[in-house]
Formats: sequence, C-alpha cells, structure tokens
Amino acid sequence: MAALDHPSDRADDASSGLSRQLLVIVDPVAMRADGESVRIAKDVLCAGSAAKVCLPEGPAEFSKALAKRGARRPVVVGDDRALLRTVSLLHRERELSDAVFSVVPVGAAVSLARSLGVPGSAVDAARAVLDGAPRRLDLLVDDSDGVVLGGLSIPPAAAASSASAEGGRGWWRTCGSLVRNLAGRGAEGGDEAVGARLRIEADGVTLVDLDQVVRGVTVTPEGGLARVEVRRTAAAPVSVRAHTVTVAGADFRYRADQVAIGGPVRRRTWSVRATAWGLVLPR
Repeated sequence: MAALDHPSDRADDASSGLSRQLLVIVDPVAMRADGESVRIAKDVLCAGSAAKVCLPEGPAEFSKALAKRGARRPVVVGDDRALLRTVSLLHRERELSDAVFSVVPVGAAVSLARSLGVPGSAVDAARAVLDGAPRRLDLLVDDSDGVVLGGLSIPPAAAASSASAEGGRGWWRTCGSLVRNLAGRGAEGGDEAVGARLRIEADGVTLVDLDQVVRGVTVTPEGGLARVEVRRTAAAPVSVRAHTVTVAGADFRYRADQVAIGGPVRRRTWSVRATAWGLVLPR
C-alpha cells in the first residue's frame, strides 16, 4: 500500500472545527474506473490540506489504512460501495459515532453519495471536504449488524431497473431469478400479481400479515425514524413511521442502498439509529 504525505501550512480550520490533517484513501476501483477524477481530487485536497494519500490494493489494505488513521480525518475517494465499506467498518469497530469523514464520489455507482448531499464532480466534492461542515445523519442497523444508509427495498426490484446501466442480459436473468425466488402468486380479482406473503411489523404492531400478498416494501431512515411503505395487491398501500421494522416470511431477499443484495433470510429486523454518523457536506 503506497502512502504519500503532502504538508500544508493550513493544518486546522477553526471556523468548522475540522482538522486539515487528512487521510485520503483512494479505493482501487475508483482508480481503475476514472483515474483522471482521482488525480484531480488528490490535487485539490493536497493543495488545501496536510494530506496523507493511501493507495490500498484491496479491501484488506483499505481496512488497515482506515484503522490507522489516528487523528487524521478520513477522506474516501471511491464509489458507493467504498462509502458503505467505510461506514460498516467504523460501525463494526464501534467508532462510527465519534468519527467524521468525507467522500469524493468516483466511479459508476455514486447515486447514494449524491442522495446524501455530496457533490457529483470530483472538484466540487474535494472543495466540500476542505470547506464544508459535518452533518449528523441517520442510518438503519439490522439484527446481523449490517448498516443501511439510504434505504432498502423488498423485493430487490431496483436491481432490474438498473440493469440497463449495468449492461448484459446475464444481469437481467440474475435479477429475474431473485424476484422469482421471492415471489408468490395471488389471484385476487381474477388477476395474478407477482408478490410475496410477508409479515411486516413496525414497532411491534403488525401492518401486514401472511394472509395478504405484498408487492413491495421500502424502508428509509428519515428524521430519526424509519419511513415504511408497503404496497399490497388487493388493498391500499400502508405508510407509517417507526423506530424498528421487522419483516418475516418465506426466504426473501432485499436490496440495500442500491448496491447490495442481502438474503435470503426468513426474518430480519432493522432499527433506526438517529444522527449515528457524521459526513462532511457543503455548507
């Protein structure tokens, strides 16, 4: 793992309380996907801070670099998977609540970072690292200690909608297989509708039981609670806000933050952690 130090006389930013001592971790996927944007981001960050740049060759070295950050503020240059990896690692080490870090989105999948308020261009995102302010954001934690930042969906239908961007008929077949594994068949009103029989509870209250066919579920952290939306085949949608959400039924899969498919599982509970992590965003 290569590391380069770039000293600067702008060591601290008293106006924001953020240290100018940065640990810039460049995800190897970002380097392969868009080396020019990586170079631009490094130039901006090194010109405005005392930055140490790390070029890990894989996830293991990425984890080691983050663990050895010391007093430096981490800056992840990479896509949504790199962002999720960073939050997951800090959560696993129980250091997430005290950490504040930044992201410069580089790669094909950066919609999560942008939805959180991170600028899309490498230049603007790097400037936000230097001149932005930390904001506390919510997330979901499941009963296997996994984290979700932007939201999740059941079934993972978003996978099919993004298939054209991913390219290849194989991806379509994979997504179709995931949905078929989840799906049951209902015949309400004489029409067959793809769906699943799931029990969905919010704060211990049953919203939908196994006698109903569910077409889709979304759970999104929002304002300290989870916004739960359930679409059914033979009844009106259900929308509530809760602290915990439990989904149970035959083996089902879910798509988290548009980049990860979880399962199959028969039961999973997600709990909201309000203001659980700090991300530097534009002022």
